[in-house]
Amino acid sequence: MRYYFNNLLLLIGFLCVQPFNSLKAQANAAAFISGDFADPSIIKVKNRYYAVGTSSEWAPHFPIYASDNLRDWKQLGYVFDKAPEWTSGSFWAPEYYFHNNTYYIYYTARRKADNVSCVGVATSKYPDRGFKDQGVIISFGKEAIDGFVYNDNGQLYITFKAYGLDKRPIEILGSKLSADGLKLEGEVFSMLKDSNRMGMEGQSILHKDGFYYLFYSSGDCCGKGCSYNVRVARSKDFKGPYEEYSGNPILQTNEGWKCPGHGTFVQQEDGRYMYIYHAYNKQSNVFTGREGMLAELVWGNGGSWPSFVSKQAGNRSTGNITASFEGQKIAPYWQWDFRNTTPVIRQNKGKLYLSGTVKEGNNTGVVLTVRPVSNHFDMTTTVANSNAALKGLAFYGDANAAIGIGAANDKVEFWMIKDNIRTVLATQNIKTGVPVQLRFTIKPDLTCEVFYRQEGSEWQQVAPEIKQDVSFLPQWDRSPRAGLHFKGEAGLEAEFTSFEVVNK
Repeated sequence: MRYYFNNLLLLIGFLCVQPFNSLKAQANAAAFISGDFADPSIIKVKNRYYAVGTSSEWAPHFPIYASDNLRDWKQLGYVFDKAPEWTSGSFWAPEYYFHNNTYYIYYTARRKADNVSCVGVATSKYPDRGFKDQGVIISFGKEAIDGFVYNDNGQLYITFKAYGLDKRPIEILGSKLSADGLKLEGEVFSMLKDSNRMGMEGQSILHKDGFYYLFYSSGDCCGKGCSYNVRVARSKDFKGPYEEYSGNPILQTNEGWKCPGHGTFVQQEDGRYMYIYHAYNKQSNVFTGREGMLAELVWGNGGSWPSFVSKQAGNRSTGNITASFEGQKIAPYWQWDFRNTTPVIRQNKGKLYLSGTVKEGNNTGVVLTVRPVSNHFDMTTTVANSNAALKGLAFYGDANAAIGIGAANDKVEFWMIKDNIRTVLATQNIKTGVPVQLRFTIKPDLTCEVFYRQEGSEWQQVAPEIKQDVSFLPQWDRSPRAGLHFKGEAGLEAEFTSFEVVNK
């Protein structure tokens, strides 16, 4: 847990003042939780670690992972299978806390009534399931996000980022928290102001040698033009004033990873403290999103400031997926765009059936997606049924940015949605009533190729002369997703008997 941080021994990656060999090792470090897993928070329960991350506009909300060694992670499920009633979207920055034999997750979402970002809280007796929403706990200014709880000698405090406060800059604010962790008490106070107008969020607080150390992220978090980095300030008093470290930033872009930030801490059995945070892989960049990274922090001698060193992930999983469709419950890796679609999914005896409705203006249809861990992969499926609906594969950024291949009646269709305009790039005749296999390939130059085959024949490429660029797919704060696609009238559905993703 991370309640009292005396005698800390912490390390964190991307330190700009380390020797070249260390920097090179950090640049080659693999993600611990690959693919889009932003704003992670971590907690230790007995000998097991749990991590939860941002889900943004994908449902279900806030994926939960578990590990016994901090190296090998497995997804268990989600905090919310259904969005809390007060929310409309932007499910960001969940933060674990344990208090009074209860697990808390403080999270950010937009309020349905006015689209303002607020901090809500959910509770459970378990770290990985059974969370019940307790509603909004912080509504402040134009935005209140990134809740972080700290226990200062028995008094709970919650800190958060806010802006839109009477022309004041962005600030890290704090408040006393009730003993049950569900409401603010007393006056809200300012801890640190963004006087340089660079941004300030994603804070975590540690205590060592009489100082409170406030770690926070600065710069633009997301997208190709991101500038995120981690900084630190300290104070003798929890409420401040906080002194900025002259050596900031202490965690920043290097030759392999860019825009690191928004992390929290956990203690290992050996007493060392680990930091989980996110960063973009420079090679795949926004196509794999902000991936889950891990590191340690060291303190110098005599009250000096902390510094950071990354951890190596070792032999990582390929991230390949082979879906069996066995049982009636779908695998936990599936997600969908809840703002634009209402999918109907059923699974039984080796088949997955997909249909559903879409929001008015959605020209793409329903896409059941997985998180890519590479910008170079093959995705394949088998469509078992034949009808007028388009059924197949899609690479999906949003309802107005998608591309894919599907089968409808006696044709295979290579299609694209760009700026919400639908274009049929090419078609190919096929036999009706015969299952069709489809393949969608993303290449390292960010172009795609599509293929089909029937009755055991060789793969045939659809429109090999088309070199379609897919760089328009990524959205500001999230990577595109790959998956199964359905577009059709009510009463129709897609029937899939296989799905596979193989990363190159």
